[in-house]
Amino acid sequence: MHTEILIIVFGPLIGAMIAGLFGRKIGHNAAQTVTTGFLILSALLSWHVFIQVGFGHETTEINLFRWIDVGSFQANWALKIDTLTAVMFVVVNSVSALVHIYSWGYMSEDPHKARFFSYLSYFTFAMLMLVTSNNFIQLFFGWEGVGVASYLLIGFWYKKPSANAAAIKAFVTNRVGDVGLALGIFAIYFVFGSVNFDTVFAHIHDKKDLVLPFLGFEFSAMELIAGLLFIGAMGKSAQFVLHVWLPDAMEGPTPVSALIHAATMVTAGVFLVCRAAPIYDAAPYVAGFITVLGAFTAFFAATVGLVQNDIKRVIAYSTCSQLGYMFFAAGLGAYNAAMFHLFTHAFFKALLFLCAGSVIHALHHEQDMRKMGGIWKKVKLTYVLMIIGTLALTGVGIPGFVGFAGFYSKDAIIEAAYAAGAAGHNAPGVIAFWAGLIAAAMTSFYSWRLIFMTFHGKFRGDHHTFDHAHESPKVMLVPLIVLSIGALFAGGFFFAKFMGVDVNAFWNGALPGLGGGHEVVSAHGAVADAHGVVTTGHGEEAAHGGGHHDFPTWVLWAPFAVTLGGFIVAWFMYIWKNGTQKRIDAEGGMVYNFLLNKWYIDELYEATIIRGTRKLGDLFWKIGDVKIIDGLGPNGIAAVTMAAGRKMSKFQTGFIFQYALVMLVGVAALVGYISMNVGG
Repeated sequence: MHTEILIIVFGPLIGAMIAGLFGRKIGHNAAQTVTTGFLILSALLSWHVFIQVGFGHETTEINLFRWIDVGSFQANWALKIDTLTAVMFVVVNSVSALVHIYSWGYMSEDPHKARFFSYLSYFTFAMLMLVTSNNFIQLFFGWEGVGVASYLLIGFWYKKPSANAAAIKAFVTNRVGDVGLALGIFAIYFVFGSVNFDTVFAHIHDKKDLVLPFLGFEFSAMELIAGLLFIGAMGKSAQFVLHVWLPDAMEGPTPVSALIHAATMVTAGVFLVCRAAPIYDAAPYVAGFITVLGAFTAFFAATVGLVQNDIKRVIAYSTCSQLGYMFFAAGLGAYNAAMFHLFTHAFFKALLFLCAGSVIHALHHEQDMRKMGGIWKKVKLTYVLMIIGTLALTGVGIPGFVGFAGFYSKDAIIEAAYAAGAAGHNAPGVIAFWAGLIAAAMTSFYSWRLIFMTFHGKFRGDHHTFDHAHESPKVMLVPLIVLSIGALFAGGFFFAKFMGVDVNAFWNGALPGLGGGHEVVSAHGAVADAHGVVTTGHGEEAAHGGGHHDFPTWVLWAPFAVTLGGFIVAWFMYIWKNGTQKRIDAEGGMVYNFLLNKWYIDELYEATIIRGTRKLGDLFWKIGDVKIIDGLGPNGIAAVTMAAGRKMSKFQTGFIFQYALVMLVGVAALVGYISMNVGG
């Protein structure tokens, strides 16, 4: 298995180097063939490793070489392969391979294809470095690597000012979070004397009562470390306050949106929290904060998604909202539910983004849904596949029977929140449960609003565009079909492994923080400890045992009810009462404008942090640099010296008689001075 893992991890890097360094020599077609070939191979091997590890209970660690060895500080470059890594292998490489294939069609006319495919493959390698790390330093290396790749890909069309601005915004916002992550890693080494995962997690119990000073206050060491690490996760996974970069990142090519901002990079924060589960189990206050912030992010992003008109931005805010679900599940201790939703979300969200790209491709790069409508007959397959993605995103399913992928994972998270709130009177759990339900209703509304505005009604754009609209080429449609299979079946097929009767054997210690005692109940009747199965609802007991928690029928059916309600409202507004969008645009209103402007968070940042930072920069530049440093330096003493030099240079005439006269005057002055002093 070692050889397979090395190919999985380093194959994308080799492809990136070939395309990036030799793309001009070998040509664009060869560059995209090489990179895509390596990614397909990595994806196929990832599924094989996933089956070996998750189904065969094999875990391994490959020590590549000694990396850092300074005194007592040691960090080897090693690949940690367990079920958590294997899940991320499947997510990262499968989506990346399909995005590579899709890009053959979407980027067919771009003159810089070799560079684009090189960036895609480099991003994949950096993400694989992150998820295979066996220590926090190596994780940080991959963390920063995907940040660089994100900057390059968001700003790929660098001649567009908006793309450059979005790339810089993403890069700077993530650096804010990375400061927290770096400080968290420093604190880990200070407390444990190591950055290796296994060493740190094994000694958490010994350090649970340790107190550390920070910013003039004293904190529990575990709470401080957990909080600092989560700041990094907030930036990378676009949680509220540090979410502002994600919607603007849609300036990059659509395949980039599908790869980075739907299925892989934005889930890195969720992966970090789940990997560091033992730390968060020992930090209940930070865990509660994560629950509340995740729930609020799910609610906030859903409200903004209600009124967005750019087809990609609607899906981007949906991603932000779904990440909120994952975080509040992790905050409740339901790490396997968070990872299950991460797994299913990768399929249906990548499907939705790529379907949006197919629509944009058909309409000659039009992204405003107000200029679309009635195109389903032009792009029938894209229409069907986007409906499948929508059904999976909204979690459509019948409790106790069957449903789409999101039905199994999202409902498990909502029920975990109810269990935490009802069983333990956990206030964050109660907040998360109701926020999750409300966000589910809004998710259904804006998702069907997107479908109705894009594919139904009358076409509202340029009719020349409509007349020339066409279905995407097969090379773009095949990845959509593959992703739709995941959106249809990934939830039901893998539920038993992630959440059901096989959960303990499947994870096999990969989530060492399990054991918090919260419960998760599947929408089809299985009752599971969030950290191990209790009972399946059919009388089957799992190894860990535990207490049974009977969920009221209304809890099991509530997600279905709110999802149906969102669909009905969207149908009423955009099908039965066609023209609603025009009336909304015309009438506006305070609430509508508030949501349309994303709660004015960007404006608030502009008025406070950005403007203040700009003024501080101007102070250092115009006062500190220009007036003080330059004033005393080049424009001060140096200027006086230069002026004196110019004056003195006038005496250098080259005439001997002038030099003799000066010498005589000097001698006379010297003699006079001596005579006066001697005479005195």
